[in-house]
Amino acid sequence: MVERREWVRPLTAGLMAAVVGFASSFAVVLEGLRAMGASPGQAASGLLALCLAMGLLGAVLSARLRLPVSIAWSTPGAALLATTAAPAGGFATAAGAFLVAGLLVVVAGLWKPFGRAVAAIPGTIAGAMLAGVLLGLCLAPFKAIGAMPALALPIVIAWGVMMRLNRLWAMPVALLVTVAAVLIDGSAAAELPAGAPLLPHLEVLMPVFDGQAIVGIGLPLFLVTMASQNVPGLAVLRANGYHPVPGPLFVATGAVSMLAAPLGGHAVNLAAITAALCAGPEAAEDPRRRWLAAVVAGLAYVVIGAAATVATVIAATAPPVLIQAVAGLALVGAFGGALTAALAVPAEREPALITFLVTASGISFWGIGGAFWGLLAGGVFWVWLRR
Repeated sequence: MVERREWVRPLTAGLMAAVVGFASSFAVVLEGLRAMGASPGQAASGLLALCLAMGLLGAVLSARLRLPVSIAWSTPGAALLATTAAPAGGFATAAGAFLVAGLLVVVAGLWKPFGRAVAAIPGTIAGAMLAGVLLGLCLAPFKAIGAMPALALPIVIAWGVMMRLNRLWAMPVALLVTVAAVLIDGSAAAELPAGAPLLPHLEVLMPVFDGQAIVGIGLPLFLVTMASQNVPGLAVLRANGYHPVPGPLFVATGAVSMLAAPLGGHAVNLAAITAALCAGPEAAEDPRRRWLAAVVAGLAYVVIGAAATVATVIAATAPPVLIQAVAGLALVGAFGGALTAALAVPAEREPALITFLVTASGISFWGIGGAFWGLLAGGVFWVWLRR
């Protein structure tokens, strides 16, 4: 009985991590890809590419290192894309920026001075930039209530109830209520294109490299992914007694992100929330066996990826305000954490607030979005006050 339980716990923990990881944030990823100009087919390809990337990479790294290394897509990065204007060159230009962001992660893993320079960005400034990026999406659920109360209010209520009962399942339940609301409403079904492909497929596009897109999309995507995903992911592993060498992990996630970019994927990175499920005691009493949970989660992501096209078609036919509402609910916790980090140091609050306000304003110059200008403005003011 004991031996059987030792196998069941990693299995159930890994499956839960994959289901929760996908269901809680795939709407954010789709919203981000669509904001970058992706067609439904390209968005479905990007979602599938990300599932394959994080699933296979997580399983391989965990099995090879015998550590519970969980890989996830960059949810804050997707939120950044959702609040950034599409580049003039369309989705191919966005894919070029994705590829450069992955390259920067590789460089951060290989070249220690560059990695240290990125780590030297004040946590208050990084948190403020992320909070500014997330603000617009986090307002979406409440705007949806005003626009479509009959459909949006049950979603928010279901999310709130599950936050009280079981926070882990709050977003999957909210997603189920969203699907039910769309089916009951019936108006979206008429928009389903005849003969829409439902089988999983990948679409390859040739990335286009544009300076404005690299600065306005690629650089902020890299910074958000590193500060909000890779660093917390390492912290989760260390908190559970695991101490991997960061450089090779960054190189691996950056390289796989580069491979996913021509298929429409924006970025993969070390997981944080799902990593806690696989690296904690829930996965196994013996820490030496918890890597099995991360392998199961990775393989489960590959299987779940088969539903990427169906999920994209449903999202494409649903009222956009509902998809934005679900994406916003998924990011409430991340917004709270980012805002807390931004205001954590009293002496740095003014630079952090400038970063937050400039980023949230959506200001744009020369095709470069607010995230870059917010980081620049807050960073300059931070240096000015310290001098």
